[in-house]
Parts: sequence; structure tokens; C-alpha cells
Amino acid sequence: MPNRHGADRVVVHGFPHRAAVRASLTALYRRLSPDGVHRYPLSVPASDTAIGDDEDLHLGTRRVARALVRHLRLPEARIVASFRPMEHAATVELAAGPEYFVELNDRFRTRRRDIGAALAHEITHVLLHRLGLDFPGTAENEILTDVTTAYLGAGWLLLDAYRQDGVESQRLGYLTPEEFGYVLAKRAEVFGEDPSPWFTSYVAYEAWVRGRAEARRERRLPPLAGAAWAERRRYGRERRQGRAAPGAPYGFDGGAPATGVSFACPVCLQRLRIPAGRTLRARCGVCASVVECAG
Repeated sequence: MPNRHGADRVVVHGFPHRAAVRASLTALYRRLSPDGVHRYPLSVPASDTAIGDDEDLHLGTRRVARALVRHLRLPEARIVASFRPMEHAATVELAAGPEYFVELNDRFRTRRRDIGAALAHEITHVLLHRLGLDFPGTAENEILTDVTTAYLGAGWLLLDAYRQDGVESQRLGYLTPEEFGYVLAKRAEVFGEDPSPWFTSYVAYEAWVRGRAEARRERRLPPLAGAAWAERRRYGRERRQGRAAPGAPYGFDGGAPATGVSFACPVCLQRLRIPAGRTLRARCGVCASVVECAG
């Protein structure tokens, strides 16, 4: 069946899909395993996804598609790419056969720089289909696709396709620009990769910076050992009371003072539980990360 990839003229900002983004990261680690995720240590380079003005459009599109198929470690197969008028940015046929059938919106004939981004999203749909990884709702599945594209090293293309100026406003994918930046920052924390030099869109770079700031803020929340002083003080007071404030990034159990605390793994966002009131190292059972805690 076809899968459709949208593009918005009205650009939403912030982190409205926080819960779905977190669930997607956890699901990705659960399905691939930590070793499977670490098979993608390098992002797809810009040189593999750029189509020059003097390059045949269809041949260039197929070349970029092949590069993304290889990057996502999908089986090599014949790629059929075409352009036609459509409401959405692109569609992909999730068929059982080995071929990849991708249709792109006609507007990409004159926007070659965005073809790689559209293809990255669609080819990731193929990967998730073959992995049997999906969520019940269409919107959640599209967010899962964007998160997977970004976390496995091809999603910086989608963020770079974000532009907003007096001439055009464009966002490819279903995450906000800041959410793309957040997922890319989560990836950067794991692989030590800095995507900032790759952005050709200044507003995309700004969104990456805001997303990175949010990812860093999460690294400084209790019960993590690197928590900021004010957050740590608030956490200690709530732990003694045995009750977390509404919206707190942790939860307590075991009375007052609390004997246990639960919180999100800073890498895969899986919920972890440790004894409260102790300094220790916690190992995540999903992503195998070891985090320093002052619980």
C-alpha cells in the first residue's frame, strides 16, 4: 500500500509531539537492539544526496535513492522513481517485492536540494515496514518514521529542508523543526557527531540549536548526577515528601520519604526505576546505557 509524506506551509514550532517522539526512540531501540542502532555510526553525507543542476533529474534521483537504501542497510534492488502532481510531498509503495517504487511531487523538479529529504523519509518507511515496527495510529507512525530517519543518520536532510522567509515557508516531515533538532541532538550524544556544519538553511540550524538545548536540559534533570542545583534541591524536598509535583520528570513510590524513584533513560527514554536517596550507576535494560544517578 502507498504511504504519503506531507509538507506544511504553516510551520508549527516547539515540542508538541514529545510523548510520541520518546515512545518512538524507545521502540526503535527495542526493535533494533543497542548493537543494531550502533550499526549506523555515521550520517549519510551531503555529497551522496545532492543532485547537481547539470545531472539528469531521474538518474540523479535514483542515485540518491540507492545511497539512502545502502545507508539504511536495506537490500539492494531496482528503484523506480517518478514525479507527478500530488497533494503530498511523496509516496512509497510498501510492496512485498524487492523493487522500490517512489513517487515525488512535481515541485521537486525545480527543488532538487530537497529530493534527498523526501526520499529519506519514504525509504525509512520501507525499513520500518520490513522490520515490522509500527504504531496503531497514522500520525504516530509518521512521527516514528521521522524519528527513525533522524536517529539512524538521514534525518538531518529533513530538517535542512525547513525554510521560512519572505518567499517560502516549508517543512518536510511531521516533526516540528525543534523536534528534529532534539532527535538529532540525542543521536549526537550517542555517536559524538555534530550535524551543524551540514545545514544550508539558517532557520534549520537555529532549530537544531533549540532542539539541542532541550536535549541538554534533560541531561540536567534529577535524579541524574549532573542535575542543576535548583532542580536537585526541589527533587530532594519532593523525595522527602514522597510526592512529585505535577509535570515532574520523575515519580516516587514507597511512602515518605520515598524509597524508589522512576525516570526516563536519557538515551532511549525507557522508564527506569532505582532506589531513592542513593548515589549509584543505573544500566538501562533497553539501550544498555549506564547513567550516573544521585537518587
